[in-house]
Amino acid sequence: MSEKEEMSEEFEANPVDSLINMPLATIDIKDDVGITDVPQRNSKRSKENECIKSDQIKKRKRKLKDYQPNYFLSIPVTNREITGGIKILQKAIVQQDKRLAKAMVGDGSFHITLLVMQLLNEDEVNIGIGALLELKPFIEEILQGRHLTLPFQGIDTFGNQVGFVKLAEGDHMYPLLEIAETAKRTFQEKGILAGESISFKPHLTFMKLSKARMLRKNGVKKIDPELYEKFINHRFGEEMLRRIDLCSMLKKKRSDGYYHCECSIVVDGT
Repeated sequence: MSEKEEMSEEFEANPVDSLINMPLATIDIKDDVGITDVPQRNSKRSKENECIKSDQIKKRKRKLKDYQPNYFLSIPVTNREITGGIKILQKAIVQQDKRLAKAMVGDGSFHITLLVMQLLNEDEVNIGIGALLELKPFIEEILQGRHLTLPFQGIDTFGNQVGFVKLAEGDHMYPLLEIAETAKRTFQEKGILAGESISFKPHLTFMKLSKARMLRKNGVKKIDPELYEKFINHRFGEEMLRRIDLCSMLKKKRSDGYYHCECSIVVDGT
């Protein structure tokens, strides 16, 4: 059996596992999971189709291997109660370890990342803008005229490398997760590599060690939980979902510290 045939059979035997590691935007799910409208009786044609299919799978895997997100959908967090509380938290941490000052997220950059994606050129950015505009009515349908309020409480980290304020549990999580999944589907249907192999965990980052490369050389390899223990269950406040922005990770930030924004939609539930 050829390598291509082996790959095709492995894919059809485990369609779900295979789909997880590929960009859904370029996958014809019905065909790839081995379901067809008309049975293939011609074995030669079937083998040819399997070879074509396995070639497509290889191309998708290569494309995913080169996947480097450079844009994201942002829910800006601007409530002064929340941002003020984060500044107090950051100051308290820096007072205990001044080396961490450069690891702090700057004022104006606070946000929730809804989706990350790769947009390689101006044409793809324009496609992304179109996808965001198309997303608006879907979000309005999810919200059904209701406001979505996001409460922030407590502190956690990703591997002691990224510190973030947690989004409290509650009924608000259901529409937020639905919005995130709808956004992912909308962008992927446009052929955009978005949200690949990245699960959505809403959070509000306030510091990350990767911002200051010299920290590791200076012996700072992780965020010590004792630095933020007084804020472990602190209530920071509530942010109402009003806007979603398509932002660049790489372009120069605005003068107010927020990311370069290509397009925005207003989604205040009204």
